Amino acid sequence: GRPRFDIGEIGKKLKVSQGAMVVMDTFGAVKAMVGGKSYQRSQYNRATKAMRQPGSTFKPFVYLAAMEQGYTPESMANDQPIRIGNWEPANYNQKYLGEVTLRTALALSLNSVAAQLANSVGPENVVAVAHRLGITSHLGNDASISLGTSEVTLLELTSAFTPFANGGYSIVPFSVRRIVTRDGQIIYERSGDGLGQAMSNRDLGSMNSMMRAVVTEGTAKKAQIPDFDIAGKTGTSQDYRDAWFVGYSSYLVAGVWLGNDDNSPTKTVTGGSVPAAIWKDVMEVAHANLSPAPLPGY
Repeated sequence: GRPRFDIGEIGKKLKVSQGAMVVMDTFGAVKAMVGGKSYQRSQYNRATKAMRQPGSTFKPFVYLAAMEQGYTPESMANDQPIRIGNWEPANYNQKYLGEVTLRTALALSLNSVAAQLANSVGPENVVAVAHRLGITSHLGNDASISLGTSEVTLLELTSAFTPFANGGYSIVPFSVRRIVTRDGQIIYERSGDGLGQAMSNRDLGSMNSMMRAVVTEGTAKKAQIPDFDIAGKTGTSQDYRDAWFVGYSSYLVAGVWLGNDDNSPTKTVTGGSVPAAIWKDVMEVAHANLSPAPLPGY
C-alpha cells in the first residue's frame, strides 16, 4: 500500500529533476510534506520556499471572482482567439471550441475563457479573491494573472484550495498543534482556525461542481479515486517549466509540483500527467480507511 513514484526513473525521460508535495487536512494541519527529491543532496524546501508560476492552477480564483459577480457554471463563454491590450493569450493546443459553458472551460482549462473572465470581472477582484483564500505572495494586477503568471509557493497554493474542501473557510497552514513538557505542562497550543468564511455556500457549490468536472471529464482524469468525490485543478506554466495538480476530497487537500530548480523546461510534462498520477498514488492510500463523503456546498 505504500505509494511509489521515482522521480529519478521518470525524470530522465521527462527532463524533471525535482518535485514537492503537501498534504493537509481541511483545518490546515500539514499531514505530510516532501520538499524535494533528496534531503541528503539538498535541504532546500521546495514546498515552502520555491516561488513558481502556478499556471492554470490559479484559474479557480478567476472563476470564483466571476461567480461572485453573478456568473454560474452554466454561463456561456466564447472560446476564441482574443486580444486584451497588446496581450494575445493562446490556448494550450491552439485549438478553440467556440461556445462553451464555464464548467467545460474550467474542466478543459481553456486559457482564452479564463483571460476573458479576468478581464470582465477585473484583475484586481481576482487578486482580492486569491488573497482572501490564502495566497500570501504579491500578485500582479493585469489580465495575465488569470493564467498564473504571478509566482506562489506550493504550500500557499494548496492552502488556498482548502476552503473548497472544508465548506468555504480560509485557513492558515500549521504543523504544530501543541507542545507539552515531559511532566504534562502545555507550553504552546495553537489557537484559532484561520481567516473566517471566504465564500458563500452557493459559490462554493458552483466551484466544486466545476472543479469536480476537471477530474471526472477534464484535464485531471488521472486523479480519480473510485467512490470518492474528488475535485481540483491542473496547471502547467509556460514552456512546461512547472507542472502542478492541487486536488481535494472532503477529508484532505494535497498539492503536487514537478519541475527543475534552474527553471529549465521539462519535456512537455503537464499537470494532468505525472502530478495528477502522483496525487492519486498518495491520496488513494490516505483515503483507504475513510468512507466516501460528498464535497460541500450545494
